[in-house]
Amino acid sequence: MIFTTTELQGAFIIDIEPRADSRGFFARTFCTQEFTDRGLEVANVQCSIAFNHKQGTIRGLHYQDTPLTEAKLVRCTQGAIYDVIVDMRPNSSTYLAHVGVELSAENRWSLYIPEMFAHGYQTLTDDTEVMYQMNKLYEPGYERGLRYDDPILGIDWPLPVTEIADKDFSWSLLESMLVGIER
Repeated sequence: MIFTTTELQGAFIIDIEPRADSRGFFARTFCTQEFTDRGLEVANVQCSIAFNHKQGTIRGLHYQDTPLTEAKLVRCTQGAIYDVIVDMRPNSSTYLAHVGVELSAENRWSLYIPEMFAHGYQTLTDDTEVMYQMNKLYEPGYERGLRYDDPILGIDWPLPVTEIADKDFSWSLLESMLVGIER
């Protein structure tokens, strides 16, 4: 596996190293040792998939708050998405900074998302499927979210929004949450 650092400390784009022959190829998508060697969280307690019918659909931006923060490994297995992560670690030099990367069935990349990072994506094609591996169980009481269109984040989504859950559209804007907090 090839780990490429992003601008946000602890977040990586992960590419496969295919071993090809006349049948096709075989490649590792996860290896505890390779993650441990980089100091990354390796527990895998839950896997999920999300299927999206329409191009332009947005899911997120979600994260789990302390003490149940959650690291994720995300991969698009069908279609393509524009995946965005936001650093929510208050003491980080990149607090509220974001990175976006295209994940697709074609490029076969994964995105490693550290704990205390919000995560969301927009579908770039119809009929997309996204696979998640998480190091903690989902706990609804600790779920938090950010608005996809929050002006403080300034995320430049590639397409007009066609679908978004009411919950994701109703998260508070950061301005109301950051009153009195230095940024």
